Amino acid sequence: MIPEKLDEGSDTYGLLHYLYGPGRRDEHTDPHMVAAWDQYVDDPARSPDMTISDLALLLDAPVFAMRGKKPKLHVYHVAVRNAPEDRILSDAEWAEVAREMMHAAGIAEHGDDEACRWVAVRHADDHIHLVATKAREDGRQPNLRQDIVKMQAAARAFEVQFGLRRLKHGDKTASQWRKAGELEKAERRGLKEAPRVTLQRTVREAAAAATSEADFFARLATSGVRVKQRIAPDGNVTGYSVAMPGDRNPEQTPIWSSPACAGAGRSSQVLRPVPALGCASGGATRFWRPAPRRRSCGGWPRARCARPPTSSAPKGCTRGPARWPRLGT
Repeated sequence: MIPEKLDEGSDTYGLLHYLYGPGRRDEHTDPHMVAAWDQYVDDPARSPDMTISDLALLLDAPVFAMRGKKPKLHVYHVAVRNAPEDRILSDAEWAEVAREMMHAAGIAEHGDDEACRWVAVRHADDHIHLVATKAREDGRQPNLRQDIVKMQAAARAFEVQFGLRRLKHGDKTASQWRKAGELEKAERRGLKEAPRVTLQRTVREAAAAATSEADFFARLATSGVRVKQRIAPDGNVTGYSVAMPGDRNPEQTPIWSSPACAGAGRSSQVLRPVPALGCASGGATRFWRPAPRRRSCGGWPRARCARPPTSSAPKGCTRGPARWPRLGT
């Protein structure tokens, strides 16, 4: 089970109209609501007293009632999808998933009568769409910090409960799902797979076979992949990007992908070999790990150098507590 946050927007009616509609290729089957913030909310697909416009107005009401600045993109949109080999869940089971996901995300925690309004729409066997507006009934905005991480943890519990395919907690290096645009582009160009899939496989094969950092980049270049390194003033490689030859955007510039998209760590990290500790055979077994980010001010991240310290200044930092500006200034 994978919860995936989709693009946020400001058109609640437009999103609901798409979810309840036939889809771009008539792929939507029996669109209907499986759960909502209130059990008495009627389903536009099954009640003559409720329309999609009415439902959108109900969802947007707390946003219109907010005092002060309103969120520019107030529509929260998440899709929760099962693997193709999983059994088909019932509407009641999807409703349970929807409520728990909204609780985990911070949209509508259990027992909170002032939470945000949301609905769960199902138009296929293997997934549901969660739509919410980011305004609580009490006029405050929800705390969505680490929402997807918390929803992933809830998904792991449902995989056990419903007997679904069990996934592991992600480390942000797994392959990302193919987007419709990528698949359509590959089909137009006559490719067997999307360019990002080819990049992922090429980068991982190079990382697995390389014996040094220089060998890693040499293998990438030999494979035909375009490589752009980011080199620090001291000559160390602090990051890199990769691109497929001929893969360009409408402006005819290469489409560069970070290592995170290519399946080899984060964009600001480089894979470096480290010796295996405690190897019984005494051989030259090597493990690969991302190099840490460059730090400043005695080991603190640069982004924190403009914030007040929570304790004494780190050793080697020339900035004293008296010189730290206050937050908000």
